[in-house]
Amino acid sequence: MLPFVVVAAVANNDSPIRRGPHEDQARHRLACRSPHHAACADETGTLLWSGHRFRTRVEELEELWARLSDGVEEVMVVMEPTRNAWVPLAGWFRRRGAIVVMVPTGQSSDLRDYFSKHTKTDRLDAEMLARLPVLHPEGLHMAEALGPGDALKRAVKIRSGLVHRRSQAMQRLDSLLEILGPGWIDALGSRMTKTTFMFLANYAHPHQVKRLGRARLGRWFQHHTRRAWGPERAQAVITAAEETIALWGDDGLDYESLAADIACEATIALEVTEQIDLLDRRIHDLYCEADPDQIALSVPGIGNILAAQIIGRLGDPHRFTSLAAARSFSGLVPKRNASGLSDPTGGPTKRGDACLRAALFQAADRARQVDPQLAARYQRLMTDTGRHHNSAICTIATVLLTRLVSCLRHNVAYQLRDIDGRPITTEEGRAIVKASFTIPDNLRATRRAISRNRTPTRTDERANKGVAKRSKTPPVPTPSMNTAKPLDNG
Repeated sequence: MLPFVVVAAVANNDSPIRRGPHEDQARHRLACRSPHHAACADETGTLLWSGHRFRTRVEELEELWARLSDGVEEVMVVMEPTRNAWVPLAGWFRRRGAIVVMVPTGQSSDLRDYFSKHTKTDRLDAEMLARLPVLHPEGLHMAEALGPGDALKRAVKIRSGLVHRRSQAMQRLDSLLEILGPGWIDALGSRMTKTTFMFLANYAHPHQVKRLGRARLGRWFQHHTRRAWGPERAQAVITAAEETIALWGDDGLDYESLAADIACEATIALEVTEQIDLLDRRIHDLYCEADPDQIALSVPGIGNILAAQIIGRLGDPHRFTSLAAARSFSGLVPKRNASGLSDPTGGPTKRGDACLRAALFQAADRARQVDPQLAARYQRLMTDTGRHHNSAICTIATVLLTRLVSCLRHNVAYQLRDIDGRPITTEEGRAIVKASFTIPDNLRATRRAISRNRTPTRTDERANKGVAKRSKTPPVPTPSMNTAKPLDNG
């Protein structure tokens, strides 16, 4: 079950959130497989009707649309975007001239618990969301894009998932090659390429490698690597195969079965790599359409892949009410729990887009090696405040995002400047960072040691509410050490 789609019919209103008299609002409960639920309320939150069920079919949507009051000039659709069931509905309502509004899932869930803590039904949820624009209009956000319906946003997410799958396959390959012996990793290299995947998919058997010989295997490597590898690499692989046979013997290991497992993982990694290459070409074309001036590419540390990933997941930069809202969307801002004089901060909220957050983290780590202003802040965080590298990079990532969003809003390229504001080139920036803002290796080691050796604070579980504290009185009375006196019977 997905949360609710809210359809608000609004008449004679310039603002899509604020409503005047003689206005109707209809709210729907979205579902993935079962029918959706709809409810309708007026401008005061009074329900006009509820319990309407429908599916994502044109005829049923037309029937729902016909139930709205006559003479309505504007229709507001408020949705809680869980999964992708809301995307076709949003597209259909937009074509009918409706205003689509999103409700954060956390806020709607909290409000639902407030009204009905112990009872939850689709009908009650629809009626609760029908009143949401009246109860909490600040929680409604205009949805100008279609989310997963956007081609670039969807493509970069798919690519990120494929890269993760390939990394997992490479880790499994590395573990399987350890069974054959350490010589295979030394011969093929720990950084696996398409040639490595092709070789392991066909020649992971040590006896088969020996039968190929140095000359044939060298020609195979030269053909598939454009002569980057040759007879020397072939000899290293043959030596690794001979060491495996000497280690395990002829019948100490089932070579056929292990070679089949290695070939399976290598084939998966090779296929995923080819799909990533095809996807990169399509993503580049989509990025050029989304950012024709290539403003994201002007930021230091951002290349073709990261530029497309950031632009695709960030969306329209003008939709944010402020630069602080853009930083909050990334999920890199610290948590706050202020009360009175106490204002502690924690780690990043991680409430935003994880794909965007990963791209910003990588870009920030590269940008601080080129931009002197970012490098100076990174040095201050590491030396003066005692931050860990990851914590400092998260701070740099928020600064980089703020600058990028500002550049996109004003349609200007990123300008690299020295700490005194003087424009510089990329080569000059690298030289300044290397000369003035390099972090000593011993300091990095100290920060890593501090983070690694940190132990959690031990708490007494009896301090929790409802658990009795242990009594300090001994459970058994301590026997007296005084000599017993005889009773005087008189």
